[in-house]
Amino acid sequence: MRPAPLSSGQLGQLATARRGVVGVFDDDAGLGEVTDDAGASWPFHCTAVADGSRHVDEGAAVWFHLAAAPLGRLEARDIVPDASRP
Repeated sequence: MRPAPLSSGQLGQLATARRGVVGVFDDDAGLGEVTDDAGASWPFHCTAVADGSRHVDEGAAVWFHLAAAPLGRLEARDIVPDASRP
């Protein structure tokens, strides 16, 4: 089964960096979720942490980009700490 193509709205979201907060992160599974400043939540895998550490603290303020995952959904990628926010 092929994933549905991304809508024009989803494609527009891919280009801009977003700020958010990591809500949950499971070290064992390597999966987490970040909520952006607009209140939308995006899943991520530990490989999306930009510094290669494969870990991010829950409650950490971060910058991230949205990218299309293999099944066509959007997920957070290129996650870096937001030094301007505690």
